[in-house]
Amino acid sequence: MKHRNGFLLLLLFSLPVSMILWLTNAFLSTTIGVEVIEPSRWLGATLVPLLVAWWGLARRSLSFSGAVCGLVVGFMLTLSSYVYLVDLMVFFVTSSRATKYKSSSKRKLEENFKEGGERNWVQVVCNGGVASLLAWLFIVDCGCGENPVDLVYKYRCSWLSIAILGALACCNGDTWASELGAVMSSGEPVLITSLQPVPRGTNGAVSTSGIVMSLLGGLVVGIGHYLTLLMFVSSPVMISAPAQWPIIIVGAVGGLLGSLIDSVIGATMQFSGMELGMDSNGKIVERPGDGVIPISGSYILDNHAVNLISSLLTALLLPRIALAIM
Repeated sequence: MKHRNGFLLLLLFSLPVSMILWLTNAFLSTTIGVEVIEPSRWLGATLVPLLVAWWGLARRSLSFSGAVCGLVVGFMLTLSSYVYLVDLMVFFVTSSRATKYKSSSKRKLEENFKEGGERNWVQVVCNGGVASLLAWLFIVDCGCGENPVDLVYKYRCSWLSIAILGALACCNGDTWASELGAVMSSGEPVLITSLQPVPRGTNGAVSTSGIVMSLLGGLVVGIGHYLTLLMFVSSPVMISAPAQWPIIIVGAVGGLLGSLIDSVIGATMQFSGMELGMDSNGKIVERPGDGVIPISGSYILDNHAVNLISSLLTALLLPRIALAIM
């Protein structure tokens, strides 16, 4: 019942705002020559994120504030290109499933564990904010639509496209590494900066299984990106453009790179300590205090800030790496 009420509020919020924006676009197109965005794309950019937000509320993958912010993120990505919508969907669905995997084991390790992995607005902004900003820049510079990556003749649009892929592949790769790698690894992880063994759940800890999971997390986003290009871009354009299948490898690199950047920042600028006491059972906490044994990092950034910075850095670095792959 609660998620139904939330859906009605989202509906009352999204439809009028979308209509106002569509009328604004139509007015500007007749006055200053702004590109007219086709009504079907506006409709898709409104309804698809709305359905995803409702699904997230019903599955407890999103709080209401997270669903509202998710609407904005989904709207920007869908309006710019259906390719980016699929990138977002792959990240949201697979990371939500990964978060719920072996949740009972994670509850014993994590201080801030939430049943169902429910994301609030801060988490949505820190995971999807960079991609949304890049999608807005894509609309301004390249218009709306699906285009193959061509880093020679269409560098700016291709740079933005790979940067969006990188931001979402980073978030998915890091989520897969932390949520799946932590519970699938048989041994103790090591701190990425010192390679010394640390307890599971420590910020900046890496393991072989976590590295593999981060690679796979980025890979599935790259596969979604590639398949959507094949579906929406006409065959003659695809044939004349450079080969697009390496975008899958670029996505995998984005997942791995983003996870490693996240680990380095987490190991140095995010505090990790073990809380001792009758009720804590040795859980890893992210703030110093009485009864907390420091493990690594400084109390400068929290997990949300680390996610935001790592997605931004991955988005900036991945297009340069893609030049050597594609």
